[in-house]
Amino acid sequence: MTLKELQSRVDGWIKEKGVRYFNELTNTTILMEEVGEFARIMAREYGEQSYKDSDLKYDKADELADIIFVLVCLANQMDLDLETAIVKNLDKKSNRDADRHQNNPKLK
Repeated sequence: MTLKELQSRVDGWIKEKGVRYFNELTNTTILMEEVGEFARIMAREYGEQSYKDSDLKYDKADELADIIFVLVCLANQMDLDLETAIVKNLDKKSNRDADRHQNNPKLK
């Protein structure tokens, strides 16, 4: 699925099941909540925190999908083309960081 297709599918879902988009501020807050849920998993699986019973319901892939869903909602309601934005962003990074990471001794 392309990003354009994803944006279209999310828009269709919102209009069919979600009634309407939450406003941009609400979606930004929801995005922070979803990132926090993902961070909680990361802190327990890769960090030093131990799991609690309530943590076992979380799934990394599902939490990342929640983050992407809300990001797509925000892009849709601000009329942003994510596919174009990603291509432009990768071009920017490719030019700006052409040798940066290869010459970083910390990464060797």
